[in-house]
Amino acid sequence: MTHDEHRAQSPGRPGQVLVASNRGPVSFSLGADGSLTAKRGGGGLVSGLSTLTPGTGTWVCAALGEGDRAAVARSGARLDPADTGGQAVRMLDIPDGTFDAAYNGIANSVLWFVHHLLYQTPFEPVFDAAFEAQWADYETYNAAFAEALAAEAAPGAAVLVQDYHLSLVPALLRDRRPDLRIGHFTHTPWAPPDLFRVLPDAVARRLLLGILGADRAAFHTPRWARAFADCCADLLGARIDGQDIHHEGRITRLGVHGLGADAEFLRERASRPDVDERLAALRAQVGDARTIVRVDRTELSKNIVRGLFAFRRLLTDRPQWRGQVTHVAFAYPSRQDLAVYRDYTAEVSRVAEEINAAFATDGWTPVVLHVKDDFARSLAAYRMADVALVNPIKDGMNLVAKEIPVVSERGCALVLSTEAGAAAELGEDALLVNPYDIAGTAEALHLALSMDADERDRRTKRLSAAATALPPQTWFLEQLAALDPA
Repeated sequence: MTHDEHRAQSPGRPGQVLVASNRGPVSFSLGADGSLTAKRGGGGLVSGLSTLTPGTGTWVCAALGEGDRAAVARSGARLDPADTGGQAVRMLDIPDGTFDAAYNGIANSVLWFVHHLLYQTPFEPVFDAAFEAQWADYETYNAAFAEALAAEAAPGAAVLVQDYHLSLVPALLRDRRPDLRIGHFTHTPWAPPDLFRVLPDAVARRLLLGILGADRAAFHTPRWARAFADCCADLLGARIDGQDIHHEGRITRLGVHGLGADAEFLRERASRPDVDERLAALRAQVGDARTIVRVDRTELSKNIVRGLFAFRRLLTDRPQWRGQVTHVAFAYPSRQDLAVYRDYTAEVSRVAEEINAAFATDGWTPVVLHVKDDFARSLAAYRMADVALVNPIKDGMNLVAKEIPVVSERGCALVLSTEAGAAAELGEDALLVNPYDIAGTAEALHLALSMDADERDRRTKRLSAAATALPPQTWFLEQLAALDPA
């Protein structure tokens, strides 16, 4: 099919720049009366795409819930620009069963677990007939995105495919539209070959070949990019030449773009009255105590339970901190449709209650745990943090580690896992910890609380500068520029 035929078959407004991701820039809630309410999304992707003027970019995403599906049914796949801030958005209504198998069955229960080192390998994974059926749905889900992108794209358009949900899309899209410039960005870590080989050989190869269909394969850190290249060499026999991966007559170039915090947005949003109100409420809860703050989803990789164990060890080994420091822990429920996540969320609450039962006094509650998602309250906690605890088992980046120093009012010491992608940029001014080491993390918390105010202030300024070096819009545009054949 010629480029002109593609253009003729692409109704609406084909984009010169396309973004593909599972979650889009807008979501819809369905009222009892059948009314639809649109809510604009946040995060780096939405902020990055805002650099594109209406008419030059199209976002392809999936309908995630009942409200999204109703919106597609009413408006068609291309959403009303009045609901999207003028941005062209094509939302795919993928059948429930296919979406669930691809998203929960493969992306979140297999790929996420492999890349974040979450499997208990004596017992899991078990790749049986049920997995094979889910994998077929993952292929169907990726093919639906590739078809939509092929239909939307103008000749020679640039396409930025986002994350592990859509690992097969670049190769599928390349087959349909060899004229396109395709980039893929992985927001997670990438497992080294020994861990990636947990996957069935055919599946592991298909994932690698899928991403190698792109002109560029990009990651948050050099470590994750190297791991991907090593997997390509180990499982495919690809040749690695600097930043280039050579395989079957094609070259895919590696890229590294460490997504940074949006300082302007964070500081403005953190100064609003609703954040002031929540800050006053939090300070009333903790009184004059110092604060160790963490803000996470109850995602297995975030390591919240070991963080609580480390705080308990701090109170046990350093009794001088009893009554003097409060652990303000925000653990927002995540992926509660999966039993293992429900169990983990319950364990977070159980351990917090256990610490409070062991150490609390009439005037002091050691752990203040909040489980209801509230962005304004998170920003309030950022502002009051004396210490930030970010100790994931693995993390592609971790924006919380970057956001807290930007918003902290009194300077904040950062205790950071070596396994967070952010450690590559922030490690020099953070207190780095092994995420499995309870005693080591407790000692780092002690050092952070004991840090001289001037030293803490100097470190916070350097952390903030590093954290904002590549804000979302620049991060997005860098990837786009790197696809330019010139």
